[in-house]
Amino acid sequence: MKKHVVAITRYREKTKSLAEAIELSGAFDGLKGNEKVFIKPNIVVWTEKTVFPKWGVITTSRVIEDIVLVLKERGISDITIGEGIVTLDPKNTSAPAHAYRSLGYEALNKRYGVKFYNVFERQFRKVDIGDGFEVRFNTDFLDADFVLNAPVLKTHVQSVVSLGMKNLKGMLDIPSRKKCHTTDPEKPLVYMIPHLLKAMPPSATVIDGIYTLERGPSPDGKARRSDILIVSSDIIAADMVGAKVLGHEPSQVPVMVNAAKIHGRPLDLSDIEIRGERIEDVASFHEYDFPYNKDKTLHMRMEKMGVKGLSYRKYDDTMCTYCSVINGALLMAVMFAWKGEPWDDIEILSGKKMQPTPGKKKTILLGQCMVNLHKDNPAINEALPIKGCPPKFDDTIAVLHRAGIMVEPAIFQNIEMGLSYFMGKYKDKPEFDESYFKVD
Repeated sequence: MKKHVVAITRYREKTKSLAEAIELSGAFDGLKGNEKVFIKPNIVVWTEKTVFPKWGVITTSRVIEDIVLVLKERGISDITIGEGIVTLDPKNTSAPAHAYRSLGYEALNKRYGVKFYNVFERQFRKVDIGDGFEVRFNTDFLDADFVLNAPVLKTHVQSVVSLGMKNLKGMLDIPSRKKCHTTDPEKPLVYMIPHLLKAMPPSATVIDGIYTLERGPSPDGKARRSDILIVSSDIIAADMVGAKVLGHEPSQVPVMVNAAKIHGRPLDLSDIEIRGERIEDVASFHEYDFPYNKDKTLHMRMEKMGVKGLSYRKYDDTMCTYCSVINGALLMAVMFAWKGEPWDDIEILSGKKMQPTPGKKKTILLGQCMVNLHKDNPAINEALPIKGCPPKFDDTIAVLHRAGIMVEPAIFQNIEMGLSYFMGKYKDKPEFDESYFKVD
């Protein structure tokens, strides 16, 4: 059986640690020096107005610069960084430029001639990924001779882990990303992700575990300083090892199970050769899910607060990224709005497939998918639609107020500043160092 090599190293020293992992993995052995190389970092969300925890959320600039330096040492000069960054306002075109500037990509351009693009301002091309699905990929990615896929080592509330395969979703246009969150129970998000590999040019995966994250992918997860690098020329092997390092067996990770089935791979790592550190020496269990009550109708924090008269059903994997941002703010706003008096038998539905509970007095439908699905549903006594894709904050506030949940508008209006709230748990901890997201 052919063995796919995966290298695991500790991050100790700039450039040298990554160079060691790359050498052990053999992932760059086929490069001749004249390739057009595309680097895909992981930048989940960006805002221009505030600093929020990047640790375990965004690929460190340290690893990106290290990748560039290793490529330059091998004679490669045509290097592009590209990402499809989520912004709170989908029409905001200045935030990606601000992200690249803040993360030091302009410095990489001046120093090494590295190009960087917001892929939403570039071209996309339709690709058949099998099973009757077509999605649109960024053409810079598709036309590269070699792709450096650089995800962060983190767990994910919808897919257990978010590693190399999940990172490819950032190369899709928005309609294609939404298409990945299907309502088909046989072909959910974790089924769609492995199909994206069918568009993959020759590549290497560099998983950045300098900082790792529990309950990702957003800043409200819990970051750790882990100092781990995982490198392989095989994306599935890298992800399976990454899952194990995060404490999750590939056989228990649906995206891995589907990848193995689709691409004919074993789940027991029998076709993988580990070089460098042993998995058991670096592994540490990372939670992936937020706790809810037994029937999944209230976040456990709400349950402990004694919230009554509200069913706020747990998100599912059909909820796409923009509604996830709204949902996060909404959860926080509802918690702050609770004053001890029961609400009026209200249910909040989200995603694309949730069904109403018969008998509820009021049903809030979050997002256009829910609105379209239940516009004529006789099981709903009073529908309160929050229209839009994504919904607007002002509309969300108005509907909640109409339902009698007096959320504080400032939570939505200042959501960018609200992200800085999550910085508090890392305050005065020297291991959480902002310099890892800069280029000196």
